[in-house]
Amino acid sequence: MRITSLTTCALLTVAIGCGSPAQEPVRPSSDPSQRFSTLAAITPDNVTRLEVAWTAHTGEFAGGRGPNPGRPVPGFQTRPVLAGDRLIITTTTSKVIALDPETGAEMWRFDPFATRPRTCEAPHRGVAVWPAAGAPPDGAFTIVSGTCDGRLVALDARTGQPLSSFGDGGELDLRPGVDARDGEEYSVTTPPAIYQDLVIVGTALPEGTPHGPSGDVRAFDVRTGREVWRFHTVPRDGEPGADTWSDGARERRTGVNAWSAITVDHERGLIFAPLGSPAYDFYGGDRVGRNLYGNALVALDGSTGRLRWHQQLVHHDIWDYDLPAAPILVDIDRAGRTIPAVVQLTKMGLVFVFDRTTGEPVFGIEERPVPASTVPGEQTWPTQPFPVKPPPLSRIAPLTRDDLTDVTPESQRECAAMFDQAVSGGLYTPPGLELTIVFPGTLGGATWSGGAVDPSRGYLFVNTNEVGAIARMAAQPPGAPTPYRRTSPWGEYARFWDSNRLPCGKPPWGRLHAVDLRTGEIAWQVPLGNAPQLASRGITGTGTPSLGGAIATATGLVFIAGTNDARLRAFAADSGQQLWEAALPASGHATPVTYAGPRSGRQFVVVAAGGGGRFSSDVSDAVVAFALPADPQPSGRN
Repeated sequence: MRITSLTTCALLTVAIGCGSPAQEPVRPSSDPSQRFSTLAAITPDNVTRLEVAWTAHTGEFAGGRGPNPGRPVPGFQTRPVLAGDRLIITTTTSKVIALDPETGAEMWRFDPFATRPRTCEAPHRGVAVWPAAGAPPDGAFTIVSGTCDGRLVALDARTGQPLSSFGDGGELDLRPGVDARDGEEYSVTTPPAIYQDLVIVGTALPEGTPHGPSGDVRAFDVRTGREVWRFHTVPRDGEPGADTWSDGARERRTGVNAWSAITVDHERGLIFAPLGSPAYDFYGGDRVGRNLYGNALVALDGSTGRLRWHQQLVHHDIWDYDLPAAPILVDIDRAGRTIPAVVQLTKMGLVFVFDRTTGEPVFGIEERPVPASTVPGEQTWPTQPFPVKPPPLSRIAPLTRDDLTDVTPESQRECAAMFDQAVSGGLYTPPGLELTIVFPGTLGGATWSGGAVDPSRGYLFVNTNEVGAIARMAAQPPGAPTPYRRTSPWGEYARFWDSNRLPCGKPPWGRLHAVDLRTGEIAWQVPLGNAPQLASRGITGTGTPSLGGAIATATGLVFIAGTNDARLRAFAADSGQQLWEAALPASGHATPVTYAGPRSGRQFVVVAAGGGGRFSSDVSDAVVAFALPADPQPSGRN
């Protein structure tokens, strides 16, 4: 496909970039999953000149408060997307807002709860745009967005009005088709995928109980909302994989869901869905076996939903090691041939690379023995898959006392006191009946932030966290949903960090990595961010946990926010040297985008800077755009 209109250029630059209006049209040079832009106005030589071009406000966090006073503010994680001359963002209450991409001025907003009580709020990561490539003759893009109460809405990108042909007056209730009962979570807050005329949907489901709605991946006609196909993520009787569950374990089993982003290979007609763990997340005594297709990367036929291949990356998960990130499509030159590959990042800090046509590992996989659980009734799988390459990006070995933080005396004392109460374990150490430390914890490794690829360099850029988990399994009273439940004095999802949320291992606590996908080796690693609690005391270089990923540009830049210190940064793609940073109104726990303004051709870098969530007490409703200083206006003299 050749880009032939400015409208199409504006759409595609979110993912792949294109030339300014004065240049010849260009062909897309990468898949959107790579988060790579060919835009070349911002370079390593001028990136320090970036300045705030505009700031937009959603109104969600007026006065620093969320929409539900008294509750923690969910993370503002939207990733903007261009649809024609509209920049589309979403909010934690599932609102969809269109901004002028040149000025940030609001053009329209749609509230899916305008005519009903608001029952939920959650991090919302954006929308899908149909058609997925190319510009319709009249610019009539369709915006498809999910809601935190399990609906799918289709909007006219020009007006924000629901499209009456879709579902019931522009919306489709997804809950009845998966047996989502009253009070059970079923939400769609990650952008759906678009393949031809289909919108493909995953979902977030309950994790604290074994039984609930189905996590089936479903495809709907984008014009009408009619269901076209579905893939049973928990196999039905007689389907492949059913024998990997013990008797009765599959009945209304919840989890095994694509809560993260689904990736489409349009050329091959393949849908890549990263699936989560079976529920309950931390006890599997009622689901003995490998539990397909839990924690599996599944490749589906885009037209029919039939399984083409699968790779299960965690057998019988009891650690909440969901596959958290969108699969990345990239062509790799190796051994004299070009391999069409798919890269899957994981909370374990392991990077898996497969041939996307066959599912064969590019660098090999080994099944290695792992510790067995001592919890009554639990039957952990004796081995787990490890890629031969690349090496792990996060700590997977148990901490020793010498590995504990000494960054401050207070943190050292707190962490040592917790450490002395617990058994120290690494990757795949099952939580026992006594406090157990596991590395990595549920916050990774890698997270939903995913990665970016520079196809010209062959580099994968990914941010990871060094935060362990600490908990034990406690017996529950008769009649409880599960006989054992994860707990600790610090809560069910306790992190191994101190009371100031400083991780208990020695820093760096967060890194940005470049992995050479041609060799499977790490090209460079650098600490990412500074802990704000320490930077004020002059202690820097610690890195910090992050939520929000990177983008790469053809000029050799990597942009990333994500960290808990309210900064957007630019790094040199070749070396990892930090070239620039700018303060944000709150931490940018979101992935930035770059695009060419549809009228000016000016290159913008835009990120949601809302803070909140697991890491930040400061909150904001800001979306911030950076650009090089605008060209001076003509003086008007002849």
